[in-house]
Amino acid sequence: MSHHHVAIYIAGDIIVSDNPGEAIKKWRLIFGLTQTAIATRLNTSPSVISDYESGRRKFPGSRFVKKFVQALIETDLERGGMVINLLERQLLKEKFWVAVLDMREFSEPVPASAFLQAIGAEVVVRPPPGLDIHGYTVVDSVKLVLEVPAAEYVRLYGGTTQRAAIFTKVSTGRSPIIAIKSMSSVLSVKPSLVVLHGLKPDAVDQLAVEIAKRSHIPLATTTMSIEKVIENLRQFK
Repeated sequence: MSHHHVAIYIAGDIIVSDNPGEAIKKWRLIFGLTQTAIATRLNTSPSVISDYESGRRKFPGSRFVKKFVQALIETDLERGGMVINLLERQLLKEKFWVAVLDMREFSEPVPASAFLQAIGAEVVVRPPPGLDIHGYTVVDSVKLVLEVPAAEYVRLYGGTTQRAAIFTKVSTGRSPIIAIKSMSSVLSVKPSLVVLHGLKPDAVDQLAVEIAKRSHIPLATTTMSIEKVIENLRQFK
């Protein structure tokens, strides 16, 4: 478990929250910071933080969240990392992390076409033109389905909803797609791209393809080794 997982956990909690401003306030208080202290870290004024928290100012988006979370973690580490250690122990109890092979946020968005090319993917359901990918999660499907409660699937999103979900150890792709469909109806968020690893396009379950089309979830497959997939994706900064 690294601070990276804690950062993704907090950012994900804020981004999928019904009230991101309230979530920002909650995490600021958990870390024991005043609006002034966090504003100083972010080179902004306390009134801007106050406006975000109260909802007077429109939610600032994932770039701000990333900086905000970074500021929380850096401050806590300077104080000895007590909150982070507590959160890490909590996260170790969460089943979700047993299913994650790799998870990253890109510092600059990557065009879906470049992302798919890097992992040698074949497209089954076409992405919309101009789609950008902001991060990705590589998940062991078997562990996800067998060990992770559906409520924790939201962790797939990390700190951005515009991310790719890559599922390994899939036999037909039906269960990950159904899991995503049920999650998106509850949380109204879904990955902006799903990649089924280890399949050829014609091996994908027809129902999965149909659901992906109707739910507007771009779908691709790749047979590149998972080690190579992760290595290639790590080349994007």
